[in-house]
Amino acid sequence: VLLANGNMIARGEMENGRHFATWHDPHKKPCYPFALVAGDLVYIADHFRCRSGRYVVLRIFVEKRNRDKCEHAMESLKKAMRWDEEVFGLEYDLDIFMIVAVDDFNMGAMENKGLNVFNSKFVLARPETATDSDYEGIEGVIAHEYFHNWTGDRVTCRDWFQLSLKEGLTVFRDQEFSADMTSRPVQRIRDVQIIRNFQFREDAGPMAHPVRPESYIEINNFYTLTVYDKGAEVVRMLHTLLGAAGFRRGMDLYFARHDGQAVTCDDFVAALADANGFEAGQFKLWYSQAGTPELEVHGEYDAGRREYRLTVSQTTPPTPGQQKKEPLLIPVAIGLLDSRGRDLPLRLAGNHEDAAETTKILRLPRQLETFVLQDVPERPVLSFLRNFSAPVKVGLDRPDEELAFLMARDPDAFNRWDAGQQLVLKYLLQQISLSRQGKTATVPDLFISSFRRVLLDEKADPAFLALALNLPLESWIGQQMETVDPLAIFAVRQLFRRQLRRQLRDELLAVYHRHGSQGPYRYSAVEAGRRSLKNICLAYLLVPEADGSLAAELLEIGRNQYDGSDNMTDTMAALAAVVNADRAAGDELLAHFYGQWRHDPLVVDKWFSLQATCTLPGTLGRVRELSRHPAFVLKNPNKVRALIGAFCSGNQVGFHAADGEGYAFLADYVIRLDPMNPQIAARLLTPLTTWRRYDQARQALMCKELERILAVDNLSGDVSEVAGKSLA
Repeated sequence: VLLANGNMIARGEMENGRHFATWHDPHKKPCYPFALVAGDLVYIADHFRCRSGRYVVLRIFVEKRNRDKCEHAMESLKKAMRWDEEVFGLEYDLDIFMIVAVDDFNMGAMENKGLNVFNSKFVLARPETATDSDYEGIEGVIAHEYFHNWTGDRVTCRDWFQLSLKEGLTVFRDQEFSADMTSRPVQRIRDVQIIRNFQFREDAGPMAHPVRPESYIEINNFYTLTVYDKGAEVVRMLHTLLGAAGFRRGMDLYFARHDGQAVTCDDFVAALADANGFEAGQFKLWYSQAGTPELEVHGEYDAGRREYRLTVSQTTPPTPGQQKKEPLLIPVAIGLLDSRGRDLPLRLAGNHEDAAETTKILRLPRQLETFVLQDVPERPVLSFLRNFSAPVKVGLDRPDEELAFLMARDPDAFNRWDAGQQLVLKYLLQQISLSRQGKTATVPDLFISSFRRVLLDEKADPAFLALALNLPLESWIGQQMETVDPLAIFAVRQLFRRQLRRQLRDELLAVYHRHGSQGPYRYSAVEAGRRSLKNICLAYLLVPEADGSLAAELLEIGRNQYDGSDNMTDTMAALAAVVNADRAAGDELLAHFYGQWRHDPLVVDKWFSLQATCTLPGTLGRVRELSRHPAFVLKNPNKVRALIGAFCSGNQVGFHAADGEGYAFLADYVIRLDPMNPQIAARLLTPLTTWRRYDQARQALMCKELERILAVDNLSGDVSEVAGKSLA
């Protein structure tokens, strides 16, 4: 095939067995979405009827062996096209839309106009080869790249400093699409997990930069969570401040003003502001100021005056190159709950609106603000930062019982989840501190009882329950510590998981069996939620004792699920549980799994990652062996991420072993990769950039490897920028 942007206007045969195709794109676009594809590919075809009645041809091009794995991608594309028409009034503008899937691709996909080029990971899916997470990822990435047709291609960036103009906005759009396709609370929690676990860490590190960077050495290093995901949070705050109707008015004006132009983040904000009479001067600091704002919150109830007084202060810590920070305009969504967990009507002093709301958006423009809520009939429980209305950290001391109350009763689903995470995090940090002092760590009874209440909630969405039952990630726990102790974090977190299995074994088994398979696999948000709850129960049931032992009947549950599974979701869940519980049993299943799937590159990637993230002793040695496996290809980015990246970023206890071998292993591969793929090499470096957060011994070992990397001759700008800024 011979493919390019636009519509095909001619094709034919030439001499010597050659052929030609002529493509024409009638629309203005920047130079970076130009693309040419030539290859021995096959395609599946469909069509989409636009709201105007016009038909668009849809084609997905793949290698012949993958033709039967494209149906979900095609359905996702049609859903995205329909959604963009319904929500934003945006219709596709060419006669054909094409996707090409390739195995060797650094990123997830690229929005080349009318001819999107994809990493095959985000196109190919069958129930036997792709998990529910894969299906969700394909739907989201297909939508993201399609949405770029307007937010990226038709209206594009004036320069690379404006990268978030297209990426932050389009991430927001794909998040909203995914929320409508699945569960809005579940999608919001997942989005916030990325911000908290990874973007906040970026804000606190040596590569911290604003959503709109002020300078760069290598632009590849700024395709970051700050530009993409924090950029999406900035757009979401505008949506929150303006409301859905106001945001749509602003978007309509943005396209009317700037279609066919290369513009800036300021132009985007100006369109939304002008359409709504919104003064955006202070808000634009979100684009130019780096770092994560921190809020301190204090509430007081005056029973005599029936008033609740809420005081909120904001500060943003210094970041490299920005020592002084200005107050930001921060939208804070709050609610007040009565003693039964019901929302109270909110009446803000000085606000004479007719109708009282149960969730109110407070605007925090100064360093310190006090808000008075009137006609509050009893001492309320504060529900703060509902739906994570701003990407900030919150300092708010609460009694354990109040967190448990919110975990069980808050009508805001995000805050219900967050209260549980705060309670567990509080207990984990307390016990980690005791453990580091040589004292015995224990698991509080309130944690177990709160967990039991969530586990047995049959009215809640199973997908939400699965998220609520997951303990905070080790990386998020570490961010709360002055000095990160990865081994203590892992040990105490495992203790909590083990105690849940001991005390709630019967309940876990009951929920596991209740959500077992009900007929052949099919992907849907509802069915995926049931599987996620079932499999989180399985993971807890197979947590081994501290000495590595596990009851044979529990291990057998994992084996039976693996043997009886008709889908990759349940297969991988069972395999992961067994591999992290028992080395011999895990190796037996791993050998069977590879024998069955060795000819499918994407499934082999799962096989690599599962072994790289195994928390049993000896994993680094196993990863070294796998790096010499015939299926591991250093030039393939997916393989590098699946094995090297998974171990160094996804296995805290293995990577941060006290001997520093994990650090040396990472440095070896950064040096090997840099000449052939500097972009991937630089991204691999991320775990070493936070060296200042660890104890002195680990600091010295990590710095040694960064210095070794910097000493390499002809080091790329990508890697030298990251390593150099990390040591500065």
